[in-house]
Amino acid sequence: MAGKTAMLHIRIEPDIKEEADYIFGQIGITTSDAVKIFLRKAIYASGFPFEVTAPTPNAETIAAMEEAKRIAHDPNAKTYADFSEILKEIDEEIAAEEKAPCLS
Repeated sequence: MAGKTAMLHIRIEPDIKEEADYIFGQIGITTSDAVKIFLRKAIYASGFPFEVTAPTPNAETIAAMEEAKRIAHDPNAKTYADFSEILKEIDEEIAAEEKAPCLS
């Protein structure tokens, strides 16, 4: 099957390419060879040669998302115009704690 070839141009983040180049180099192939292998396997599988699914959040992440939804819909939840307001409030709380008498 040597002979004619076609060019395939893809854009990828430099750090991903560098990591892939290193990994494939460790097994003695180029990233270009790895892409060729992937494409051949995709042809044989008539699709992705591996399972592709959406990420499934764990219980902690689901709980955090539910809490965020509750807060977002709570009319009594404190709101801020911008991040600097939050930082100002934190600074004020820290200053108040530093002035409070120590109970230990």
